[in-house]
Amino acid sequence: MGVTMDGTKQQRRGNTRQRIQDVALELFAEQGYEKTSLREIAERLDVTKAALYYHFRTKEEIIVSLFEDLTQPIQDLIEWGRGQPHTLETKQEIVRRYSDALAGASPLFRFMQENQATVRELRIGDTFKDRMRGLRDIIIDPDASLTDQVRCISALFTLHAGMFVMQDLEGDPEERRKAVLEVSIDMVTQAHRGARGA
Repeated sequence: MGVTMDGTKQQRRGNTRQRIQDVALELFAEQGYEKTSLREIAERLDVTKAALYYHFRTKEEIIVSLFEDLTQPIQDLIEWGRGQPHTLETKQEIVRRYSDALAGASPLFRFMQENQATVRELRIGDTFKDRMRGLRDIIIDPDASLTDQVRCISALFTLHAGMFVMQDLEGDPEERRKAVLEVSIDMVTQAHRGARGA
């Protein structure tokens, strides 16, 4: 796992468009989205504003592109999941892969949490809700009871909570992520068994 994560980081660093995204996100985190200008982003990257303009005309474009890039794995996961049988293994694998996708996009989710007005304005939130619905539809059995539907939705939200709420818990972040994942998988497993009337 470590290899691929570093591999993608290396790739991201070599790619100007992605370097702009990463640096913009750093600056937004440090001083807030509203207070950050394109000029400051260019300065930190040590490029001209014209070079930055070649890739992005506005801060909004940077955030929207980041959102699309970092949530693409979620979209890919939905496509993959739609082609799979409605088995417990599929559902557990979806939760596992979703956990990985969220981990890869955590700086973006922090941005979304701290800049809710911007997220509303750029309609990023709507797209994200659509993706969440897509995921939900794959892991919920059509004939599931309401309780089991709630379990499945809660499994996804447990992963989200794991990114924010549970950062205050003691322990190693990787251990925390495993614990959160385990609870999510438990919920989906329980819901699946409920739907099967076991």
